Amino acid sequence: MAVSEFTQNDFNVIARDFADLKEAARKRCANQEELDVVQKAFDFANEAHKGVRRRSGEPYILHPIAVAKIVVSNIGLGYKSIAAALLHDVVEDTDYTVDDIRNLFGEKIASLVDGLTKIKTVLHNEDKARQKSIQAENFKRILLTLNDDVRVVLIKLADRLHNCRTIEFMPEYKRDKILSETMFIFIPLAHRLGLYEVKSEMEDIWLRYKEPEAFNEITEKINRNINDKEKEIDDFIKPIREALEKAGFSFEIKKRVKTPYSIWHKIVTKGVTFEQIYDLYAVRIIFDPKPETTETERDQCYHVFSIITGIYRYKADRVRDWVKHPKNNGYEALHCTVMSHSGIWIEVQIRTKRMNDIAEKGIAAHWAYKKDGFIENDESEMDKWINKVKEIIVNPDVNALELLDIIHNDLTASEIFVFTPKGDQKRIEKGATALDFAYLIHTEIGNKAIAAKVNMKLVPLSYQLKTGDQVEIITAETEKPKREWLQFLKTRKARNEVLDYLKDERQESIKIGKRMVEEQLSAIGVKMNEETVQKLLEGYEIFEGSDELYFRVGVGLLKLQNLDRIIHKPDEKSGKSWNFPWFRTKGKKDTRYVINDTSDQNHKYVIASCCNPIPGDSVVGFISEDGTITVHKKTCSVANSMAAKHGDRIVMPQWDHESGQSFLVRLSLKGFDRIGLVNEISRYISFVLSVNMKGIYLNTDNGVFDGYIDLYVHDKDDLEKLIRKLTKIEGIQSVVRTDL
Repeated sequence: MAVSEFTQNDFNVIARDFADLKEAARKRCANQEELDVVQKAFDFANEAHKGVRRRSGEPYILHPIAVAKIVVSNIGLGYKSIAAALLHDVVEDTDYTVDDIRNLFGEKIASLVDGLTKIKTVLHNEDKARQKSIQAENFKRILLTLNDDVRVVLIKLADRLHNCRTIEFMPEYKRDKILSETMFIFIPLAHRLGLYEVKSEMEDIWLRYKEPEAFNEITEKINRNINDKEKEIDDFIKPIREALEKAGFSFEIKKRVKTPYSIWHKIVTKGVTFEQIYDLYAVRIIFDPKPETTETERDQCYHVFSIITGIYRYKADRVRDWVKHPKNNGYEALHCTVMSHSGIWIEVQIRTKRMNDIAEKGIAAHWAYKKDGFIENDESEMDKWINKVKEIIVNPDVNALELLDIIHNDLTASEIFVFTPKGDQKRIEKGATALDFAYLIHTEIGNKAIAAKVNMKLVPLSYQLKTGDQVEIITAETEKPKREWLQFLKTRKARNEVLDYLKDERQESIKIGKRMVEEQLSAIGVKMNEETVQKLLEGYEIFEGSDELYFRVGVGLLKLQNLDRIIHKPDEKSGKSWNFPWFRTKGKKDTRYVINDTSDQNHKYVIASCCNPIPGDSVVGFISEDGTITVHKKTCSVANSMAAKHGDRIVMPQWDHESGQSFLVRLSLKGFDRIGLVNEISRYISFVLSVNMKGIYLNTDNGVFDGYIDLYVHDKDDLEKLIRKLTKIEGIQSVVRTDL
């Protein structure tokens, strides 16, 4: 941050931005006294940051003003949080202390500012063996504030959103670190807390910088589609509006299109093209429940649904009833996808005004309605989750990196609904087994389980549950937990219960694990010695020593995946060295070192097998202690996880287009089957395009085919030309690049 005299234009911009914030705050503050606190906080922060500029050159005070505006407009928090947002950098960046804030603004605002300041403070007294990632410690500190006041986390999310909005002024390596952290922890956290606006904006910014070409292409297609379909959507809404008015509803209808990120994510994960996404458009109906009727909110949502489906045909498998079963972040709505008279699928979202407030403002609105008596006093799923997080973060046995993975997995896990024999509904993590369910009910039921009945049929404990299953656990007094259960247990609770039980057998597990590690190393031609074990401890982020490594392997918690990569003996193909100019950060001051040695004999570049980038892809690298640089796609989930934990290892490689190497990619194809199609595709690729194929798999069913081809290309341009040419073959409907 630079210090310089402000110009009159600077003062004008500050005054304008604060006037906008004050207008937003006026709608949220209960009285003039609360608004005066906001004014006082601004005056104090404005003076404290006077003359200080951000990296972009703008006055620093504009950042806290922007954060405060997100806090009130996007999240819906009150005057104390607005004031804390305005003051959130004062203690860290100036000579003022938390006591100064306490004396001027009172205990609550001071505690919020203190919480935000502690999040940014780097630990100085942590044991070095455990302090492997300052980033992970900071995330732990963010989550620890849930113990005190969830508003600290909400203000931190607003701070992160504004940092993302202004990320263009950051150097690329720092930008990548911030965006990876955002995707790994802040976006899932915003989703879990119900902050859809914040989450969606962060996702779009992430895509804009991680995959700029894809972002721009999708945005252009969205804009063209909106222009083309505007009248059709208006025509679609018209009969719905008339029918709801006739039924006596007070409502508003909003039009919405999928975000660029949600479209990109669907293209990548589902292997479809932009044109194949049929729920591109959504119409949101927000109504005020009729007070004069005996119908509940839920009943009235169903009433609106019946009106809409009386006009348009709906897709039965696309109905989502989050009114009867709200999401674990409090989201309530009834979704259905219907066919317009002009032949396009449109998603309709039905919500009451209360449901919409919770959908847009998340936890803040949820608690406001709960306080006002609109929500039952029973503990909500949101409250249960926060209590669960509190239990995890105060556990002294969980270090920061482990916590980061636990919370990330918890935030991103999907849930299913299952039933007890008596018909009680239970939520459980998607992918959970019958044994996980047993431990969910009670530890002793899990410990003594021998089998299960699912929908009245006998199944093993490893049976993976599906939504709607009715589960009965069969137990035996003589049964006890077994080590092999850890091979299929999914939920953290169940795994911990079994591990606790097996602690007495720890030494035996360590012996088994040590033997397994030695065997697996021997299989790839590596001797087990102190140096090798140290590499494994670092690679698998185990900080408790070799016995813990052997124990985890012995009980089945650690599968030793990517073993050859971790000890830096990649296979011949993936281990080829590439000549990239690159720079990296080093040391606390983030000094940049630029290396222009084109032969670059000091570093080996390894293409990551998890995402298989090719020249032309946006890439990021991670440097290991021996100088090996592993290159990932910027959008790779493994790379996001690495950057979120070890931002100091990031390097920014650039492709050398003169390498002449070939890279393996996979193309997924769909279309209409006809005689000789497979031969035509393979002949066209091999002889006409002169591309080397590794393998081809096509499956046909009732005249329709799908499958994939693995082949070698030089770069992304080659690949895109190949895709364009393949789509011209008669019968092929779509060709998209997918993960190997």
